[in-house]
Amino acid sequence: MKAILSSAVLALFSLPALAQQPEQKPQSPVEKWTGKTVMLIGAHADDDQLSHGTLALLQAHGNKVYVVTLTTGNVGTQDPDLSRMQLAEIRRREELAALSELGIPDDHYINLGYDDGLLEFEDRKAVVENLVRWIRKLRPDVLFAWDPGKNYQRWHKSDHRAAAYLAADAARAAMWRLLFEGQITQEGLKEYMIPEYLFYNDYDHQDENTVVDISGYVERKVNAGAKYVSQFGPGWMKYKPELTEAELNEMKEITRKRIQMKDGKAYEGFRYYRGLPDALGK
Repeated sequence: MKAILSSAVLALFSLPALAQQPEQKPQSPVEKWTGKTVMLIGAHADDDQLSHGTLALLQAHGNKVYVVTLTTGNVGTQDPDLSRMQLAEIRRREELAALSELGIPDDHYINLGYDDGLLEFEDRKAVVENLVRWIRKLRPDVLFAWDPGKNYQRWHKSDHRAAAYLAADAARAAMWRLLFEGQITQEGLKEYMIPEYLFYNDYDHQDENTVVDISGYVERKVNAGAKYVSQFGPGWMKYKPELTEAELNEMKEITRKRIQMKDGKAYEGFRYYRGLPDALGK
């Protein structure tokens, strides 16, 4: 660990040089990754949908994939008959069903329980401490998160914007022994620096520098996306737990149309970053 932190400190003094380097690329293609621990931090119980093909691929290739969701998603519906508690439970069930389609076990899903739509107004220190605890527990080789921005602050809607910066702040804090030191002195955890990152975004893909071929996982992505009944298609205005065959096909088609294609192949794009968290946005 001392060696890791020493390397991190040395990297800190070479940040200007790092900023001038060409776009970073994974040392081996994501499609060949195996034996890694992967952690995704999202705001809502469907944010990971942007990465479903890649997550399914990584899970199938012998990596351990964990999904951490910050909010319960207890606000996002237009159905006037659903309460916040009902919606939170529905969204949890939908997320577990979606992850099951990707091969990710139920106990690899962690929901931190914050209110939907209000993440920016939570106690930032408490949220970061919570995320740091999970980073130190899981010790991920790779972190998936909303892209906080390469050169400038990236605009996201409220919860996504908060999640981007909370994830980045937690990644930085986790490596310092004296930050949230009770986790180390009382809980038996150890400081940890995440070595690699894959940042995702939902509308602006110009900063992407890494493409993952998900051609073999399209149907898993489509089937997983069709589980978010309360968020898309016929369940948005009036939730219904059971869909007709036509409605299910509509859900699948919504997901299929969102898949990016290049040279006849389905892919997901990311901004890959490797190194000291302080330079995530440089």
